[in-house]
Amino acid sequence: MKVLGRALATALLAAGACAEPVPRAAKAPTVDLGYGVYEGSYDANNSINVFKGIRYAAPPLGKLRFAAPQAPAKNKTTTPALSYPPFCPQTGASLETPAAYGFTSAIGNEDCLFLNVWAPANAKNLPVFFWIHGGGYGLFSSTGLDPTEFMTTNNNGFISVVIQYRLGAFGFLAGDDVKEDGALNAGLLDMNFALKWVQANIGKFGGDPSKVTVAGESAGAAAALYQAMAYGGKQKENLFRNVITASPWVPFQYDYDDEQPTESYDSFAEYAGCSNAKDTLQCLRDADTVVLQNASAKVSEAGPFGTFAFLPVTDGSFVKDRFSKQLLSGALKGKRVLSGNMANEGVPLSPPTTRTLQDFRDYITTTFPYFSKSDKFALEKQYSYAGDTQDVNPNATKFCTSGTGYPTALNMSEFGSGQQQRVFNVFAEYAFVCPSYWAAGAFPQGWKYQFSAPPSYHGYDLQALWSGTATPGASFKHAFRKIWGSFIIANSPVISVADAKGGVANSTVPASDASGKIQWPQWDENKPVLLNLNTTGGVAIHVKATEDLQYNLYSDPGVSNVISTADADTWEGGRGKRCDYWESVTAKVPY
Repeated sequence: MKVLGRALATALLAAGACAEPVPRAAKAPTVDLGYGVYEGSYDANNSINVFKGIRYAAPPLGKLRFAAPQAPAKNKTTTPALSYPPFCPQTGASLETPAAYGFTSAIGNEDCLFLNVWAPANAKNLPVFFWIHGGGYGLFSSTGLDPTEFMTTNNNGFISVVIQYRLGAFGFLAGDDVKEDGALNAGLLDMNFALKWVQANIGKFGGDPSKVTVAGESAGAAAALYQAMAYGGKQKENLFRNVITASPWVPFQYDYDDEQPTESYDSFAEYAGCSNAKDTLQCLRDADTVVLQNASAKVSEAGPFGTFAFLPVTDGSFVKDRFSKQLLSGALKGKRVLSGNMANEGVPLSPPTTRTLQDFRDYITTTFPYFSKSDKFALEKQYSYAGDTQDVNPNATKFCTSGTGYPTALNMSEFGSGQQQRVFNVFAEYAFVCPSYWAAGAFPQGWKYQFSAPPSYHGYDLQALWSGTATPGASFKHAFRKIWGSFIIANSPVISVADAKGGVANSTVPASDASGKIQWPQWDENKPVLLNLNTTGGVAIHVKATEDLQYNLYSDPGVSNVISTADADTWEGGRGKRCDYWESVTAKVPY
């Protein structure tokens, strides 16, 4: 049963608050975009016009394969916009990653540059929520991502746009040939092109192009930040005002012509039968799509546990510098950020089979190949704890930590203890959590939260956002959706005490200010505060992903919210200091 990856990204049940009545549309909504007319559908129950499968760029085929996105051709006929578009070719993670996790390759359709729009009927100058899906820059799509409940919880106060972009080798092939006769980081360029589409067209749906929030989760969260950092943070166009970055995944970032991306290019060409071609890139453009999709998958699947082969690179133009270096410098566009991380980011993309100190050390050596012996010793010291030379006790009870007491995430979670949790936490903090801390301080205004509602593994927050999910409970989903919605609509995620409680009287939430809103201060580097979003109670649902990875979900009845503020520096045994450590070694990672 695929419980963590593709199934979660499209997981789809608690009801949001109903919207105010809006006059019903007389017929199916139609929009003329100049280059084409699209006829959508009207959701009478929620007063929302829905358009699925709007083409925002020309098919990236033939000479446009591995090239920058181009404007679509004009189409004089009316196109039905009733179904999710075909998904892009899917390039999976390493074969060491259990297939049950859902990070597996699949044949898709290269003609996949489409987006979907949900617009309240009779909308006028509404803010815009622009979503970039995650998936390691290799997987997933817009299919099943329905924001209806998110929107109605916020009284239909914004329009939603959900995009697709090129993945795997089709979106992130790098090397000298691509630099000379193609487009590096084509997938990031697709996103940017879609943001420009919003500027040109969202007014026709009732949206305000000056009030766009670009948001994403995992790779999509980092991609949202890449948009803020585009062209050194100096992109001429103002494409958005706010950013929501949920668990920004920051893998290694190389220069486009470094050894690793060059090896991936050469292996891709070899698997595609183009190694000996006079013009390798032209051979790849002429190759059959299934051949290329299989080649992309083979290259990516050969890597270490939880990794993907085709990733953003430093290209000297759109991506001018390493991700962490530019983020920490504050060279980006955008006025505000809402930055979040999960309590258990290390699951599921780090190996769940660590048992001994040597296992931990082997993981460090494999994960950080550029670290010297002294670098590895320093890392091990950062993640030390009492008893850190001992093997994992298979009979040890595993449980969630409080964040403020002992034990901490250094050696305990509901997924692992001892050396196993040590691996989970190293991966969590270097790849997700610390980048989320850095993002909180990179914009003029920022707010930081941690999503701790169990089991809070990487990606579980999607169940609280999208329609059709049974967990983590109606009260929590209400509060979480209101936090995001308030940020999109009112430029602040600070919600009322009533919304934080989500209709459950015994929920625990921060004290209110004079206006009745919870006290949640903006991020301050000198005194950083995060909002911890947790729950208690509910009906346990046991999930067995694999023998090595089992956990509980909690559904209603009985779920109530436990929300509090905390010192982000001292959180989980000194996370702030560990993030300072990662900041000091970003060039060696490199990321």
